Amino acid sequence: MNVLIKSATILDSKSDFHNQTQDILIEKGIITNISKRISNPNNYKEIKLDNLHVSQGWFDSSVSFGEPGYEERETIVNGLKTAGKSGYTSVALNANTNPVLDTNADIAFVKSKAQNHAVSLYPIGALTKNSDSKDLAELFDMTNAGAVAFGDYKKSISNPNLMKIALQYASTFNGLVCSFPQDNNIAGHGVMNEGITSTTVGLKGIPAISEELQVARDLFILEYTEGRLHIPTISTAKSVALIREAKKKKLDITCSVAIHNLFFNDEALTDFDTNFKVSPPLRTNDDIEALIDGLKDGTIDMVTSDHNPLDIELKKVEFDYAKNGTIGLESAFGALNSILSTKTVIKLLTKGKERFGIDNNTISIGNKANITLFNPDVSYTFTKNDVVSKSRNSIFENQTLKGKAYGIIANKKIIL
Repeated sequence: MNVLIKSATILDSKSDFHNQTQDILIEKGIITNISKRISNPNNYKEIKLDNLHVSQGWFDSSVSFGEPGYEERETIVNGLKTAGKSGYTSVALNANTNPVLDTNADIAFVKSKAQNHAVSLYPIGALTKNSDSKDLAELFDMTNAGAVAFGDYKKSISNPNLMKIALQYASTFNGLVCSFPQDNNIAGHGVMNEGITSTTVGLKGIPAISEELQVARDLFILEYTEGRLHIPTISTAKSVALIREAKKKKLDITCSVAIHNLFFNDEALTDFDTNFKVSPPLRTNDDIEALIDGLKDGTIDMVTSDHNPLDIELKKVEFDYAKNGTIGLESAFGALNSILSTKTVIKLLTKGKERFGIDNNTISIGNKANITLFNPDVSYTFTKNDVVSKSRNSIFENQTLKGKAYGIIANKKIIL
């Protein structure tokens, strides 16, 4: 794969060409030259795009594709195409499948489906067998097959001893445990954030304390076990404060936040639109401010689209019975770039790689090309025409966003 990128502004703080507008020559997947003006005597494919910016390839730490078992929602091949067109060169795939990914054979299967694709797929194996929170799954075997972490998608571990054993066992091979932050005994049958809005519209609420108790519990267990813990998609101000204190204690803890939890508050549910039914639920403006502060000071390590395709039968029902989840890859950059500065956004979209054991390839001569191409300044209304996923359940439909991905160059392939 040979290509010449023309007049691209490079946003890569680890590159000598950071903040410079340069031509980039890529030959056989390797960056062979970066210069103000590069000629093209070999007649390579040239990429010239409006207001073109490039960065290290983006990474999403929480995506679901359905396959195996839920191919009507999404397939791995189309899911990876969606990720690539959305600017992501690598994604961590949740065990949100049927059967769940809880054996080395399951991990090998999804890895094989992603072979020879521009986007690299990194499976997250289930933490417990069948994600039923009873017995640990085959963690070490799944590591050998290519799993980068272990967690039961959107399912919390109610048994604290099981979480203790998981952290202790995974630490013997430097494994990363993911723990969804919700105490189901308190969350009960709630369908949105508990507060003024839930009372006004008459929907059962999920109090913030249901998340915060689980976070506090897991942090105590982490301190005892000295393991490695990642808490995906926190949503409350108190969760941010708890994790900030844990980091001051030098615990091996990271966390993420879903982009939609930064963009919308719980008042978005007054029209009972099931696309806004997500887990954790949309919270208050005070929570959003605390989450953004947590991103800025490094308490929250990464952002995720929390991409979860769902077919129409799971969403077009009464609100109480609709399934939680939204697609988010296609809208992720535009939504996040509408809230934060572009440089902060790029940092957040590339920061999570190290935690999941993924190489960071700087935009430097001699390195493999792992590049995202984007326009950070274009404003547009996100519509169904922007959706590449098989499922259409987007929380961002009809929202005004700023910034759009052109595509990626990675694994000696181009998606534009």
